[in-house]
Amino acid sequence: MTKDQIFEFFRRLAEDNPEPHTELEYGNAYQLVVAVALSAQATDVGVNKATRSLFAKVETPAHMLDLGEEGLKKHIKTIGLFNSKAKNVIALSQLLVDEYGGEVPDTRDDLVRLPGVGRKTANVVLNCWFGQETFAVDTHILRVGNRTGLAKGKTPEQVEAKLEKRVPQPFRLGAHHWLILHGRYVCKARTPECWRCPVVDLCSYRKKVLEKPKGRAKVTG
Repeated sequence: MTKDQIFEFFRRLAEDNPEPHTELEYGNAYQLVVAVALSAQATDVGVNKATRSLFAKVETPAHMLDLGEEGLKKHIKTIGLFNSKAKNVIALSQLLVDEYGGEVPDTRDDLVRLPGVGRKTANVVLNCWFGQETFAVDTHILRVGNRTGLAKGKTPEQVEAKLEKRVPQPFRLGAHHWLILHGRYVCKARTPECWRCPVVDLCSYRKKVLEKPKGRAKVTG
């Protein structure tokens, strides 16, 4: 994509959704860290179902430590890998209490010290809570970046680096939200819904699905 095409790409996504935001539910920075850590290999919908009752009781790292690992597991047992995630959440909560006064730090280097928090999770927290221009590359963004030609790369780090260089203002703060939502609801993994894509003419994907597939006929009788 050219610079003009990239600007137009984000202009159209922004026009459709002027104020994009994460679909994870949270009330403060700590709850956001927990929610994003739990969302690895899980859906935002599934995480939200588990955290609604959890976050009604737990607002701080100290609250989480009071709840304990077994108590946490009861809340998140519907989420994949809940045993290891519970251990990480308790461990990161302890570290926040011990070394950060119970507050979530605002730098990537500090965030990735927390158990269960990788670069992607740190970027989400920095963007959504602290308002920093970061690009949290998940499977959706990896796919959209490569398919469209916006930011090609074999790894999330390569795609992130391309986005860092190529995404213009005023779209940098919301870019990763637009790309995630576009990948989740339009540029889907199995069958991209190109027939209703607002940026289809800017996309370099060669196998565009320009007509909506006909649904299978229902078997009756």
